[in-house]
Amino acid sequence: MTGPAVPFREIILKVHSRCDLACDHCYVYEHADQSWRTRPKTVSDQVISKTAQRLAEHAKTHALPSVSVILHGGEPLLAGPARLRRVCEEFGSALAGIAELDLRIHTNGLQLSPRYLDLFDEFDVKVGISLDGDREANDRHRRFADGRSSHPLVLKAVELLRQDRYSHLNLGLLCTIDIENDPHAVLDALVALDPPLIDFLLPHATWEEPPPRPDGSPTAYAEWLLAIFDRWQDQGRPVPVRLFSSVLSTLSGGPSLTESLGLAPTDLVVVETDGQLEQVDSLKSAYEGAAATGFDVFSHSFDDVAAHPGVQARQLGLAGVSETCRKCPVVRSCGGGLYTHRYSPANDFDNPSVYCADLEALVRGIEARTGAAMVSPALSGPRELAAGQHDLTRTLLAALHGTLDGRGGARWDEAWGLAGALEASAEGAAGLDHVLAHPYTRTWLLDVLEGLHAERPEAVGQALRLPSYVAAAAVRAGTGLEVPADFRDGRLFLPTLGELRVGGPGEAGRVRVRAEGEGFTVRRESGGGPRTVRSGTEGPDWLPVRHFTLGGTPGFVLDDLDPYRDCFEAPAAPRLAPAEAEAWTEAVGRAWELLERSAPAQTADAVERLTTLTPLVEGRKAGRPHGYGSLGLAMTGDTRELALSLLRALRRTRLRALLDVTDLYALDGAWKYRSPWDHHMKIPFSGLLSTAYERVGLSALDPAFMDGVPEALDMMEAAAEPTVGGKRLLGSLRDEARGVHGTSGMNIRTNAVDQEPVR
Repeated sequence: MTGPAVPFREIILKVHSRCDLACDHCYVYEHADQSWRTRPKTVSDQVISKTAQRLAEHAKTHALPSVSVILHGGEPLLAGPARLRRVCEEFGSALAGIAELDLRIHTNGLQLSPRYLDLFDEFDVKVGISLDGDREANDRHRRFADGRSSHPLVLKAVELLRQDRYSHLNLGLLCTIDIENDPHAVLDALVALDPPLIDFLLPHATWEEPPPRPDGSPTAYAEWLLAIFDRWQDQGRPVPVRLFSSVLSTLSGGPSLTESLGLAPTDLVVVETDGQLEQVDSLKSAYEGAAATGFDVFSHSFDDVAAHPGVQARQLGLAGVSETCRKCPVVRSCGGGLYTHRYSPANDFDNPSVYCADLEALVRGIEARTGAAMVSPALSGPRELAAGQHDLTRTLLAALHGTLDGRGGARWDEAWGLAGALEASAEGAAGLDHVLAHPYTRTWLLDVLEGLHAERPEAVGQALRLPSYVAAAAVRAGTGLEVPADFRDGRLFLPTLGELRVGGPGEAGRVRVRAEGEGFTVRRESGGGPRTVRSGTEGPDWLPVRHFTLGGTPGFVLDDLDPYRDCFEAPAAPRLAPAEAEAWTEAVGRAWELLERSAPAQTADAVERLTTLTPLVEGRKAGRPHGYGSLGLAMTGDTRELALSLLRALRRTRLRALLDVTDLYALDGAWKYRSPWDHHMKIPFSGLLSTAYERVGLSALDPAFMDGVPEALDMMEAAAEPTVGGKRLLGSLRDEARGVHGTSGMNIRTNAVDQEPVR
């Protein structure tokens, strides 16, 4: 192996191997590995210099934008200000021009004083302090060797760090859990110190040396933490708590925020005071030599350490946890627990965490308490989904403005300014919203952004279609604002309105567009008088976007003009002749009537969210993203077949729209499931969801589509991938199936989920 699968971004440098406290729960001095006894007390100049050099090499090799160096011990402040200054200077010098340096120190705070904090201020060293709560809680373990309390000195250190001149260095408080302590008193004592962050740490334990459980409860630690969580919630979450934030993040589909939870691969290495390179320090709790690699900074690079089997075992993500964990629905959140806590003499680290029951209870407890608040509003109904989609389109437009970074020149700046002017009035804002909500506006934005990121030369020219969008918005708003817009190949296209011929084939130029009466006027900048166009009336040079109604609907757009409409999995049809458009709408109308009779709930939902239909022709092609509210239909003479196509498209577009604005699942593809519709196939969670979602909808027309759906729902509800929002969707999908077909067959659950992890 020539380099690490995951480069090290964090270095723990042991600057002192002794401590000024005698904490009885310390993994360094009280647990299995006693190698500290043979190490130098203080890190040497040679180790500091060589470690800085190794880190700079590593950062340069892997083009790391930043690296963290955490000064640790023992108690790192025992190294003294001069030694710590040497560390800061060496690492700062070595990494200058290569990577940003993030320096941190974790201390018990007893030695903290202005002379240290002035040094840390000079080098921007952030400070984290260990404190286990109020005096009673802290004194349970954190005492001097003679039994004296350390609590007053720690509080003094915290108060010093909170002073205005040092508060920017404050990392927060680290609290090791002891379930004998009153959880509310612990939280209240920590919150009273107003730290920027609280981090609760489970005491290090293994299957050989399990954690104490005074009442024998297998979930005692979860119960203690949930008591804190409830009080934290009641207090309005006054301080971020890393453990809780991590669980909330993973439940919503985000990453883990702490090494002790989640499936993120390890990216840290430890350098001892003698230059020995070791794995994560907590492994010292497992057995003598568990953290050792046999490498040192003088003879080995960090890439050498990354190739060590012990390190690589912790970079495997899902494949690195036990078989039991891989089949557990909460594994995305707990990640199998801290690697150290999995150890047993019989199976090494191939076990669930010794805190397994606690972690599951904690994750499920937090989900039960917060699930409703974490569900995206987009899952509530069509209006909320439309609002989420509109916010996404506006975010993309802002991203395009930022990505262009001036490359659009005066024409872009002028159009951007006019869009801002439209926003100043209710009518103008409504007109702009209408144009931005058009589904193919999204296709334009994504195409341009992709082109800019790929540095395609035509991308800036594509971006300069913005004036046409602003002109269309101004016409819709009926304002007197005159908007310059570009025409290409002799044609001016105004999104949502239509296409006007203003010149000959191949001709390009600029016109000025102004709303007037029931239409607008167009004046070429190169000369000539204005032309008046009635928006909804077709003329020799004007092709309007057509509108039509289905049943009692308020009406839809038949868009066979927009240059970005060719975004479906079949090619877009060219502009339909009037007779073709009439025949097309009549055929769709018959299919719609069938849906109103067979699937009234889905049809009513479609009325709320469907705005645009585009005719397609037979064929296959790659689809592209488009915005909310559109679908494409290829014509067929069979009304039932067309109704099925319409319903299938409605289901697919709604699920795609949800996935645009909310995470329904995470780690898709990490597991494979036996397909209920083809037992020879293994498919990812996304395949199960999309097929089941579609088939439930189609079953309103043909109950045979329900085949395999109950089995798929059972698999997904027992899976690890769905987020809180995904679980809400699965629940509504099961309810929908029950509503269409009654309860028969929908309460059957399989005894086992046929899945396997991808390795």
